[in-house]
Amino acid sequence: MSDLNSNKPSLELHPGGSLSGVVKVPGDKSISHRALLFGAIAQGVTIIDGLLPAEDPISTAKCLRSMGVKISSIQTGKDVEIQGVGLDGLKEPEDVLDCGNSGTTMRLMLGLLAGKEGRHFVLTGDKSLRQRPMQRVGGPLKLMGAKVEGRSGGDFAPLAITGQKLHGAVVGTPVASAQVKSALLLAALTAEGITTVIEPARSRDHSERMLKAFGANLEVGGEIGRHIKVRPGRELKGTKVVVPGDISSAAFWLIAGSLVPGSEIIIENVGLNPTRTGILEVMQNMEAQFEVLNAREVAGEPVGDLRVTQAPLKAFTINEEIIPRLVDEIPILSVAACFCDGVSKISGASELRVKETDRLSVMARQLKAMGAEIQEHEDGLTIHGGKPLKGTVLDSETDHRVAMSLGIASLLAEGSSSLLQSEAAAVSYPEFWDDLDRLHNS
Repeated sequence: MSDLNSNKPSLELHPGGSLSGVVKVPGDKSISHRALLFGAIAQGVTIIDGLLPAEDPISTAKCLRSMGVKISSIQTGKDVEIQGVGLDGLKEPEDVLDCGNSGTTMRLMLGLLAGKEGRHFVLTGDKSLRQRPMQRVGGPLKLMGAKVEGRSGGDFAPLAITGQKLHGAVVGTPVASAQVKSALLLAALTAEGITTVIEPARSRDHSERMLKAFGANLEVGGEIGRHIKVRPGRELKGTKVVVPGDISSAAFWLIAGSLVPGSEIIIENVGLNPTRTGILEVMQNMEAQFEVLNAREVAGEPVGDLRVTQAPLKAFTINEEIIPRLVDEIPILSVAACFCDGVSKISGASELRVKETDRLSVMARQLKAMGAEIQEHEDGLTIHGGKPLKGTVLDSETDHRVAMSLGIASLLAEGSSSLLQSEAAAVSYPEFWDDLDRLHNS
């Protein structure tokens, strides 16, 4: 089906056949980042089972090691052990902290480091990350007394942070972003006085759940969990964290199993946190054939296995209300829309323009190259289903979710495709191409 050497200039992808078998997706990227960060500033040892051994969490670990945190090597199938340094134990690094391609690393680091009084930090990243806006985090942090400077008025890295004594505040986040919220919660842990974070809509709540598990004095209230209050002063305590499979990675198999004729896939150990399951709601509206098996709770997070089979799909509508619960799944849902009966509409998704790439623009450009009928809007896409896709030369444009989405689209095209920069998938799912071959050939 494909040339397994995904580090070559292009990856050859061939349509035909079905997908069948059992797959276990990598650990949840959001939870992996937070487990590393919270374990680093806790007292004592934290053990992480199932941490995602991909480029983004590795960037977080490297930054923390540069500030004196002892973290064992990150390898597939091995627990990661962290020797926590406490809330104020991070050392000033000798060099610039490189966040790689990871927006989560950079944005959460801003909150983590803003209150480290008397210490100086500089954050940078790759070319893509240096073009992603950071003022959405830096601005709210300044309301707590943070000092963050960067290019274009502090909106772009490299960013310089001069640690300050922060004060508690009531902060309304400009967007429903778990990254913005989590940065503020991290800053609040050492601020003087109570901090209350108010979101315009509910975003993924992994930080709240995990901070409570580490012993933080944190309360969640308001309408559907939009008000989060932190009382500082309580030390975090090292703990055992079990990372479930990432539903954003599972989404590729959910859509592939729904689209490719004759397919049946079981995806094991997937995190089913209700702030992340928007993809399942949309699939229900599409009349996709899937079910949750073996539902359970692991370390405070709901988990289950997902079984999906191919079925005809109806067009769907996505708006700003659900976007925070499936923002990372829009690329693969764009692919699904090409094969739905009718016209699908995505709106309220302008957040996608400031991800690893401008995902709205990239997905529209790449799918149009395959023959899809798509209109791009300021905050979304209109996609006309039922237009046959044709194999062609495609480009991930360095975005991991785009790479994997185009891989699935290629399975359903007429003729073979060549995917440039397929190695981008390693950012969140290093074994994706191997899993695709195995499921395709089993």
